Order: sequence, then C-alpha cells, then structure tokens
Amino acid sequence: MRKNNIDVEHASAPVPDATRARGSLPAVQYEGFEPSPYDEDDNRADVYQDQVDVAPPAAPIFQLGEVQCPLSAPLVSLVVSSDSLYMGLANNLIIEIELSRAEQFIRIQIPRKPNEFSIYKLFLDPSGRHLLVTSMQGENWYFYRGWKKPKQLKGFKMVIESVAWNKAALLSSSHSTSTREMLIGARNGTIYEAVLDAEEDFFKSQERYLQPVFTLPERHPVTGLKFDMFPPLDPKEALVLVTTPTRIYQFVGILDRRSDEPGRVFSTIFAKYRETAPKEIVELPGNIDYSELHVYGPNADQAYSLPKIVAWMNAAGIYHGTLAFDTRTDDLIDGAQLLPYPTIVSSPSLSPTRKNDGVNNVPVSMALTEFHFLLLYRDRVLGISNLNEQLAYEELLPLKPNEQVRGLTSDPVRKTYWVYTDQAIWEIGVSNEHRDVWKIYLEQGKFDAALQYANSASQRDQIMSAQAKAYFNDGRYFQAAQCYAQCSVPFEEVTLKFLDAGERDALRSYLISRLERTRKTDLSQRMMLATWLVEFYLSKCNELDDLVASESVSQDVDNLLAERAILEDDLRHFFETYKANLDPRTVYELIQGHGRTDMYLHYATVIGDFERVVEHWVMEEEWTKAIDSNLELYYRFAPVLMRQAPKETVDSWLRQRALDPLRLVPALLRLQHAPRDPLSPNHAVRYLNHVIFEQGNTSPTIHNLMITFYASTPLSSSASASTSTSQNHPEDDGPLLRFLSTAPSDPLTGKPYYDLDYALRLCKQGGRTQPCVHIYSKMGLWENSVDLALEKGDLELAKINADMPEDDDQLRKKLWLKIAKYVVQDKQDIKMAMRFLENTELLKIEDILPFFPDFVVIDDFKEEICTALEGYSAHIDALKAEMDEATKNAEAIRQDIAALQKRFVTLDAHERCSSCALPLMARQFYVFPCHHTFHADCLIGLTKEFLPAHALRRILALQTELMKTSHTTGIDRSAIANPSLITGAGAPGRQPASQRTLLSTNLAAAGGRSGGAANGFGRSVLSAGDRLRDLISPDALANLVTAPAGWIPGIGLGSGGGGGGGATKRDAGEKDAEKAERMRRELEDVLAANCPMCESVVAGLDKPFVQPGEVDASWDL
Repeated sequence: MRKNNIDVEHASAPVPDATRARGSLPAVQYEGFEPSPYDEDDNRADVYQDQVDVAPPAAPIFQLGEVQCPLSAPLVSLVVSSDSLYMGLANNLIIEIELSRAEQFIRIQIPRKPNEFSIYKLFLDPSGRHLLVTSMQGENWYFYRGWKKPKQLKGFKMVIESVAWNKAALLSSSHSTSTREMLIGARNGTIYEAVLDAEEDFFKSQERYLQPVFTLPERHPVTGLKFDMFPPLDPKEALVLVTTPTRIYQFVGILDRRSDEPGRVFSTIFAKYRETAPKEIVELPGNIDYSELHVYGPNADQAYSLPKIVAWMNAAGIYHGTLAFDTRTDDLIDGAQLLPYPTIVSSPSLSPTRKNDGVNNVPVSMALTEFHFLLLYRDRVLGISNLNEQLAYEELLPLKPNEQVRGLTSDPVRKTYWVYTDQAIWEIGVSNEHRDVWKIYLEQGKFDAALQYANSASQRDQIMSAQAKAYFNDGRYFQAAQCYAQCSVPFEEVTLKFLDAGERDALRSYLISRLERTRKTDLSQRMMLATWLVEFYLSKCNELDDLVASESVSQDVDNLLAERAILEDDLRHFFETYKANLDPRTVYELIQGHGRTDMYLHYATVIGDFERVVEHWVMEEEWTKAIDSNLELYYRFAPVLMRQAPKETVDSWLRQRALDPLRLVPALLRLQHAPRDPLSPNHAVRYLNHVIFEQGNTSPTIHNLMITFYASTPLSSSASASTSTSQNHPEDDGPLLRFLSTAPSDPLTGKPYYDLDYALRLCKQGGRTQPCVHIYSKMGLWENSVDLALEKGDLELAKINADMPEDDDQLRKKLWLKIAKYVVQDKQDIKMAMRFLENTELLKIEDILPFFPDFVVIDDFKEEICTALEGYSAHIDALKAEMDEATKNAEAIRQDIAALQKRFVTLDAHERCSSCALPLMARQFYVFPCHHTFHADCLIGLTKEFLPAHALRRILALQTELMKTSHTTGIDRSAIANPSLITGAGAPGRQPASQRTLLSTNLAAAGGRSGGAANGFGRSVLSAGDRLRDLISPDALANLVTAPAGWIPGIGLGSGGGGGGGATKRDAGEKDAEKAERMRRELEDVLAANCPMCESVVAGLDKPFVQPGEVDASWDL
C-alpha cells in the first residue's frame, strides 16, 4: 500500500472547465504580498518588508492523495480507526491493513458465495479491534483482531445500518476482549443493546447479550447512532443520538447500573420513551433514503473525553450544533442550525444519467473536522467552514469511466479522512486547516480567538489593529491603548486620537506599553517616551493636588488621595525601572518646574546622585537626614555634619565599617576646639575609641589624634587656677592614663603605635605629670620618670616606676636610692624613711644612713639599726653552718677516694681481652667495675676514639713529657716483669729485647737519641690539631703508663758516683721520678676514667646502625 501526496487544492481538476467549477469559491488571499502596516518613513517598514519577502507560501488546507492498493474485486465498504483499516470487497473478502505497517495485508475470507451473502457495511470500534460485517441478506459476522477467520453471529438477524460503540470502555483497556455495552441500529427502525466478547469459551458464544430496547415510531432505518455517558469519570447519565433519513432524536436518561452482568444499561433510558414519543425530535423532510450522523471532539483519542460538535447530513442540508452536557434540559444540542448545501456544477466526466440526477446537490457522504464539513459528492470533495459556513475547499476526483463513488470515512482517534470508490482509495490530509481561522474570527469580532490562530506577525498586527479600533469606538480607551501599543498603527496617529478625545490617562498607558515594547537599542525613542511619561505623571500629580485642595470638604477627597498615592508609587516605580532611559538634567528640570521635592529626592536616590540629596538636606539644615549617604559623601560633608550633629554623625560612622578614619581626621579636628557641654561626651573620642579598640586600627596618626584629644582637654577650674605649684589633678588625667595603659602595641617591637615623643611633648605642655611619668616608663627612661614624679612630689608614682625594671636589680636599687634620698633629705622625715624601707627589699638601713644629717639623733631609728644588726648576725651564723657542712662533705669524699684505691677484682686465669680476644694475662691489662677487661694498648686504642679534643691534646703533651726522660731505644717487658734482667743505666752490654719493639721506641730512634729530638717530636705532635688521634701511640703509652717510675730508664735503678756530686744527682733523680709518677698517674686517670665499650654505647645512641658506605645484606630476601 503506497500513498501519493499531491498538492491538489484548486489545482488538480481533470476537466477543462475546472475554472468554471471553482467559480463559487471566495477570492484567494495571496499571503506574502500584503501592504506594509507601517509608513514609508518608518524604520520598521524595511524590517517588515524583509519579513514579508522571506515568508514561505501558505500550505493548503487539505491535500488529496491517492492510495496505491490493488483490489481483487470492487470495493464495497471501508472503515478506519486507530490506524487499523478494513476493506470489504464484493467477493466477500475482507482486507486488514495496519497503517503503521502498510506493506502487510491480512486477508479474511467470509465463507459464503456472493449470491448467498453480499457485504453491505463494515463497522469498526474506536480501538480497531472489533469488526462487524453486515449483509443485505440480514446475516452478520464478527471478527476480532488476531483471529484467522470471522465468526457468524447467529442471533443477529437484521440488516445493521449503524452501531454506537462504548468508546470510554474500549479505549481505556487495551487488553479487554469485550465490546461492553453497545447500541445497534437496524433497517427496521429497531435499536438493540448488545455485548460481544471475543474470549474463547466452550459454553458461551461471542454473542453475550442482544436485546431490543426501542423501536422508532415510523420504523425508518436507523442511519445514525451515537451515545456518550457523562460525567466522563463517574458516568450517571447518557445521551443517545438517533437519526433516520428525515429525523434526529435525543434520548437522555439515567444509566441502569444495578445489574452486574454486562449489558442492560440503556433499558431505563428508553423506558420512558416507549409510551410517549421523545419531545426532542427535529424532522427535515427529504427525498433520499440515507443520512449520516457525526460527532467531533478535540481529544477523541482520550477515553473519557466528550464530543463538542455534532452534525447530521440529511436531504435539506447539514444540521449542526454544539453539545452542552452541563445543561439542565433534555435538549443537549446547543445553537443548532441548518447549513444548506452549496450549488454544484456537474463535472463533464459524469454520465448524462448521473448528471441529470435530481439529488446531485445532496452529498454522498460527510466527515467532520475541527473547522470544516467535508462533503463527498459523486465527482468531488468540498470543504465548508463551520465557522462562517463558506466554501473553503473543493477538489475534483480523478474518476475513471464508470467508476462509482462509495463513501467518505474517518478515523475518529487519529483524525484521518478517506475517500473510496469501487476501484480506488484517496486520503484527505489535513495539513493546514486553521490557515484562515484567524481571519474568520477577525471578521466576526472574536479577537482573542483570532489571536490564538494567528501564525505570523502580520496577522497578529491586523487583529490587534482591528481590536484597538473597536475598543476605541466603544469608548474603552485603556483597552484600546494596550492594543494600539501592540500593533503597527503609527505612533502619531494614536497619540493624536487620544489627545483629541481628551484621554490623557489612556495615552499614558499607551506610552508605557510602547516603551515596554521598544527595543533596548532604540535609545532615542526610549528616552523620548520616558521623558514624556515623566511629564505626564508630574502633571497628573499636580492635577490631583489641585483637586484635593479644591474639594477639601467633599467626600471624594479620600478617593483622590488614594489615587494620588497610587500615582506617586507608579512614578517612583517608573523612575526605578527606566532610570537608564532618562536624562538626569532634563528630569531634574521637569521635577523642579512642577515643584515636586519628594520626587526630586527620590529620583536622585534612584540614580545614585546622593550628593544632590545631601546638599539639599544641608541647605534645609536637616542634618539628621543628610547623614546617611555613600562613602565619598561621608568624607565631603563630614566637617559640617560633625559640627552640627556630632552624635548622629558618629553613630552613622560606626555603622559604616568601610570608612577610612584617616580621611575623617579633618572633621574630627573641627570638634577639638568647638564649644561643648562639659557633661556631654566627646563624640570624636568615642569614634576614635571604636576605631582603635573595636576595629583594631594601627595607624599612628589615629593614635596620636586620640592623645591630642585627651591631652588638649582643659583641666578642671582648680587646676587652671593653680600657680607655680602646678598642682596635679589625677581625676583629669584618668582617661589619658587609661588610653596610655591599654593602647595596643606593635607585636614585633612591643612599642605603642602612637609617637612617644609627641605624646610626651603634649603632656608636658598641658602640665600632666602622671601621663609624662607613664610615657617616660614606656620609653625606658626610668630615672627620668622617677625624677619627674619626685619633682612633682608624687612619692607613690615614683615607687611604682622604681619597681618597673624587673630584670635590672642594680637600676632598681639606684631608683630606690633616689626615692630614699628624697624622703630623707627633702622631706626630712626620719620615721617616714624607716617606713619606706619596708616597701622594698633592695635597700638596707646602711644604704640610707649616708643621707641622714651629721647631727641626727639616733633615737629615732635605734630599733631599726638593732634589727639590722640582728639580721646580719643571723646571716653570719648561717654562712658558718654552711662552711662546716662543706668541710664535712670534703672529708667524706677523701675517705671514699682512699677506699676506692684498695678495691680488687678476682679474675679467671683464662680471661680474655674484650677487644682483641687474646689471653688477658699475656701483658699489662685493666679491669673495670663493669667487668670489661682490656690490654693496656687495646684500652688506649679504644679510648682515644671517643675522647674530646682537649683530652687528646693533654694525652699528647703527657706522652711528650714522659718520653723526654727516656734515653734508651725501648723497654723490655720481660725486664719489667723480672727486675734481675735489667742492668744499670748506661751499661754497654745490654741484651736486645726478646719481645716486640714498641712503636714509640721506633719513633724515638728515628728522631735521634738526644733530648732535642724528643722536643722536636713533641712540637710536631702538638701542632697537628686535625690528626690528634693518629699521633697517639697506644704501645708507647702502654709502656709509659704501666711501668713503675723506678724502672723507667734514666729515672731510677742507676748507681751514681760517690761524693757530694753523687748526692746532688740522686736528689735531682728523685725529683724527676716524682714528676714522672705524677704525669703517669694523670695519664692513667685520663685513659682509664671510663670503660670504652660502655662509653661507646652511650655515645653512639644517635648514630645509625649502618654507617654511610657500609653495605648490610643481612635483611636481603
């Protein structure tokens, strides 16, 4: 199945005189060539013309397109619903097509011969699932979508002319197999109520229920049958429309829902009409035996929607109206009227018999759209508007010879329309049905409806222009103003019309609307409109003021006042909305010309011209109103406001944290010398206090200004009257002292932010002693502060400052001595001086005795002297006790040292050295309390690794001194162990040592045998500071430390010559031996002071286990 969509509106007539056939149509409107609604000099004319030039051509209302579908036999009947199409052919074949899959055909054959059964009509429910097939013989068949073959309805013995389906039930459930209650109209004038069910049931047939409910009195065929239940969601009543060829009936009644079985719903509705014929009967006689009934609803695809329009095609014309389901009467067709058929000129393609047929003006069939009646004639399709009953569409059918038109059917759900003959099918496409609807509504004066269907700016402009003109003619000027603002009527024309009519208020409304719709880029137009509106507003306000003044005793004053208040609010809102489109200078002149001060100030505030507002209030001396403004105006008007209203000004400043206090300094200084009530606070000081302590301002200028205010405050009258004595009044210095004490300081330097020198100078000029003393102390000039306090006679203040240098006792004592000298010499009060000593622990009585006069009587301070002497005696006793305790401790320590020399440790004969693991007894060794044992040379080698540099230098010095006394090349360890092997010093026949030669001996031999060589070696050792550990010889030190002094060669065991010379040499040798013994012991104390193994553990706590460069593979996997 294939459709060919062809643009056929007024263009596809297959006959030569098609133009004559269309002669009855109205004039065609060529959209796109309308004249411009604007003047030639209007800038919008070009824009409008550009829009017109590019406007696409209007689509036709309907389009007729042929459907390519091969037919095996003449087509008898066609029905469409929910995109399901069924065709009944003359050979009793039914073809089912799903329009969504148009290429698939389903053929359903009715098992009857054409001479036994001939299809008359097909009836399809709105869901497209249930199909009824009726025949001229009165035999009826039923088919349900999905079946392979139809089933005969044996109980249905009638020729069916019309069927009314239960749309709500069928569309609300897509899985139900039942038709629910439906009405069937038969040819014999009887109306049946029936229920069919496609569900397979062995004990039941598909005919669940069939019962006649009403028979028409004239027993004419029931050509049309529709019913609707209302209200839709809770149906309680039903409207049944029935038509015959000449009559239309309305049956309205309450539904019968008492039975649970399907069916038997309409019996109560028709029961009351059985005895008396229904009153709602319209009869239109005619000479045709057919008619059609159609309804239309905009939401027909929704299950619970109700139709809006009803139309009955009969011999006289189209009887149509709207359905009003909310009416109280039984006549639900509202505004019913009869539309006669247009006169039709027959097509030459018709046969002479059909051309002369008397019923040629009566259509064969009809369909109902939203705005048109589609009429099917024997050779054409017409479309008549149901709004103005004018012919809007005509299309000739391209019929073949002897081709007969059958009917016009529609899909009520999908709103598609189909024309069929015995040989072909056409679809009427509804492409642009509402194209001319706006024009029809415009002609009827239904402007709102026309706007709803307007598709272009030009159409809307025509509608608004006509509506504005109608409103103006009716005296509805405000509505006319709104419409004129939305159309293209020239601005000058509209304004002149309103001015001529004296409607300035309506003109103001028009100007506002035009201003709202003017583009933001049209700056000049917007400024002109806005300025003119300001003048309108101001004039109206003055007019209302005059009316209020003239009718002050009238009752209309309240209304006038309310109107004026509303107008002023509108003007304020207008200023706020369109401030960008107003010239401030022009607006100021307009407002001042009308004398509207309130609007003057409001407009200045709206545009941010606060300077003008403040200037106005300053000129009016309304100081409190002039205070609040922006930041720059605070600085400009601060001096005058601070002088006139200091409290309110400072209150405003405190609310503005963004103010820069430095820029307010000139205004604050204005208040310094201004006359002020002594009982009122200084508001400049109040503001500075807030800035410093609340806002944390650190500017030195602000801090210095604060001191200026405090220091320049005049003293009390008694203070000012004082003469050279310069009496101090601490009550006047209290605020200044509090500030000096609590003022914040720089956290880095610890100094206050104010200038100490400046503060000191001000305080000196004002004769303020206590602040000067405090500033001296801040500067660290303690002596100056104490001197000044004593100079002014303020002893207590001097005492306070004398204790301030807590870390310098000498300075404190010096300060206290100054105070003591003042008390003794200047005050000459001995008793006060004695009490003065109780205030400090730094001074004693002997410190102040020099200040007393030479001839002072001691009786006045005898007790104090005695007390001092007793204190000294007690202190001496305490010192003596401490000395005795120290002596005892020293003696105890000496005894402990002597006891330590007698300690011993028992060793095993097989004990080994903790360093080299060789037998310990092989050579000299050391044993520590920790039971670590070392050979002497091993101990020295370990000890030198952790000894400090100064200890290493001392070891080298001792090593050098001890080696000076040695004149031999070595020391034989076996000789030391066995003294008999050693001969006297200087014996030439000495056996060579059997043990290993010591490193120190080799070093000594290399340096020479003389003492000079030893001295040179010592100097070289001491000069090598970076290689101290390398210069220490463990072997040499081991021999020097372990050998007794008497066995060291050159020191003992030698025999001298006789006589006095021998005795002298012996004394010198003994002295050398004592010296060597002391050095050896000192060297031994240094080397064996601590166990090197234990000491290395403690010293290596902060060192890594693995040294840099050392590879440890013990943790490798």
